[in-house]
Parts: sequence; structure tokens; C-alpha cells
Amino acid sequence: MSLLDLFRKKEKEAGQNVLEEEYEEPEVYSGMRVEVTSMEGQPLFAGKLMGPNGGRAELYQYTEGTATESEEPLPVRIRGYNDRKRKAVYMEGSISPLPKHIWKVEDLHVVRAGNDRAFFRLETDLPASITVFGSGFGGGERECRLLNISVGGARISLDSKLHTGDKFLLKVKLLEDRDTSVMYCEVLRVIEAKDGKFEYGSQFLELTEADQDRISQNIFAAQLKERNGR
Repeated sequence: MSLLDLFRKKEKEAGQNVLEEEYEEPEVYSGMRVEVTSMEGQPLFAGKLMGPNGGRAELYQYTEGTATESEEPLPVRIRGYNDRKRKAVYMEGSISPLPKHIWKVEDLHVVRAGNDRAFFRLETDLPASITVFGSGFGGGERECRLLNISVGGARISLDSKLHTGDKFLLKVKLLEDRDTSVMYCEVLRVIEAKDGKFEYGSQFLELTEADQDRISQNIFAAQLKERNGR
């Protein structure tokens, strides 16, 4: 290989690396579901981050919230979950109210991103029920306990043996004044507890965008109720 060919090869490789970096999927994207809190950690509302560009964006609020309108921009922390990279993204910025439950975001910047797969995970101990699909388990609903839940999945406690890959229908009421949530699940992890029961980590299957938004709303409302009750 001549020196000219070697130079061209290195130039081509360098160009490919630039393109790869230029088109690398961003940490933050339009439509990301987020939870907004004060700088002190007080929950304000949940919503969607729309149109992030150059440190600016909009927040579409879809839960009841505690953020009050002010003439001065309100500094906030914004925690989102990147569904594409499957990791949490922590941001900061300042928000100002716009009409129709929309907030203008300025000085938006990513503080850090981590492999925290728990998207707004709510720790619970609620009565629930499951219906398992497939042979060898028997028909009908069985009682269980919901130990935690996020938009991506749930952890339950049950006195019957399930296996990785088993699928079931989970029914639970996260709040008394809300409708029962029904989710189609697949077992990912099996943990045998000391009391003879089993714990199962599961992921939700076939959720629509509306389903994910509704679960997120219910989780945030339950979180807010729990924290306000402390």
C-alpha cells in the first residue's frame, strides 16, 4: 500500500468516526416521559418533554401537580427515561408556565445518565391478582401482592411457582379513586423468598403509548399521595 493510499484510508476512517458521533442517538428526545421535581426533591408533576433543542424545550404536563405559576422561572430537576437506550437521564433547567398545562423550559442540560432501569418505580405492598396463560397452572385468578411497579414492569409476590418466560395478566388498583390497571406481563426473574413464597420480576408486554401514559400518571399520583401523607 502506498503512502497516498494509507493516508486516504485513515482519512476515510476518521470521516466515518465523525459521522458515527454526529448521528449517535441523543440522550434526550422529543416525547420522553419525565418526572419534574423542585431542586429540593418535592414532586411537581409528570409529563412529556417535547422539542428539546439548544437548551430549550416544552413540558406537556399530564398529571395534577404542585407547581405554582410565578413571574420568575422556577429551577427544577427533570428525570426522564430513555426507552431506546434503556437508562435514566437526569436533567436540570428552569420552567415557566404557558397556556393549556404546558411549560417552557430554558437552560435545559443533562446532569448525568445512568443504567437506572427503574422508571419512576413505586414501592408498594398492594393486593393484586394474576391470571397465568398456558398449561400446567390451572385456570382462574390467583391472589398476589404487588411489591413495586414502573412503566416498564412490576414485581409481585405469589405462593405458586412460575418460570422465566411465563406470561400472565396482572390486575391491580394503585389508588382507590382510580380504575383497576390491567397489564399483560412476562416473567423475567424468579426469586424464592424465605417464607415459602416466590417473587417475580416481570416486564409489561404490548403496551400502547396511552397505556404507558396512564400507568405513569397513576404511579406519579400514588407517589404524590404517599409523600404528602408523610
